[in-house]
Amino acid sequence: MGRAFEFRKARKMKRWSAMAKTFTRIGKDIVMAVKEGGPNPDTNSRLRAVIQNAKAANMPKDNVERAIKKATDKDTANYKETLFEGYAPHGIAILLETATDNNNRTVANVRAAFNKCDGNLGTSGSVVFMFDHTCNFTVSKNNISDLEELELELIDFEVEEVFNDEEGVIIYAPFEQFGSLQSYFEDNGIEILSSGFERIPTTTTKLTEDQQADVEKLLEKLEEDDDVQNVYHSMEM
Repeated sequence: MGRAFEFRKARKMKRWSAMAKTFTRIGKDIVMAVKEGGPNPDTNSRLRAVIQNAKAANMPKDNVERAIKKATDKDTANYKETLFEGYAPHGIAILLETATDNNNRTVANVRAAFNKCDGNLGTSGSVVFMFDHTCNFTVSKNNISDLEELELELIDFEVEEVFNDEEGVIIYAPFEQFGSLQSYFEDNGIEILSSGFERIPTTTTKLTEDQQADVEKLLEKLEEDDDVQNVYHSMEM
C-alpha cells in the first residue's frame, strides 16, 4: 500500500469526534456549492458531491434540504475559503483550510491558537509546498470486479492509488482530476459514495510521546474552531 493509504488510515483515527461539527462543515460546503453553481444538484457537480458526502456522514435529508434552501436566500452570507500555514512545536508543519463569513475573526482565532500552544502562524507559501493536494473518491464495489483493471482504466486520470476499504473502493488522484473522475464514474454507472480533497504531507517527522502531546494540544484547539474545515500536519502518526 502507498502513501495515500497510510495517510487515510491515520486520518480515520482522527475524524471529527462530534457529529454536530461534521454537519456544520457539510452545511458550509452546501452554502458554498449553491452560491457557486445553483441549488440543482443535476447541474451543479460540486453540490452533487457535497450531498453524497452528507449521505455518507448520515446527515438527515431534512438538514440537507434546509441547508440548500437557506443557501438560496440572498441574505445568507457566503463563506470565503482561506488557507492558513504555520508551525506547531518541534517544527511540525500545519496547514489549515477554513471557511468563514468573517475573516478578521478567523485570523484572530487561528493566531491566538498558535500563540497559546507555542506555535507560529506563518506567511502564505511557508508550508503549503510540503503537502500534495489530492482528490479522493470512495465508490461502491458493486460494479468493480478487478482493482488492477480499474487502475488501468483510470491511468489517463493520473490516479495515484486504488485500494479496498471497508467503506468501498478508494481512489486517490491529483486535485485537478476531480471533475474528470467524477464524470467518469457517473458516466460508467459506478456509484460514488463520497468524495473530497486532502493534503498529504510529502514527508513526516517522528516525535516522542511528550512532543506529540505538545502538537496534539494545538491540533485539538484548531479543530475546535467552527471556521476550521480541515487540519493537516507533518507529524508521523
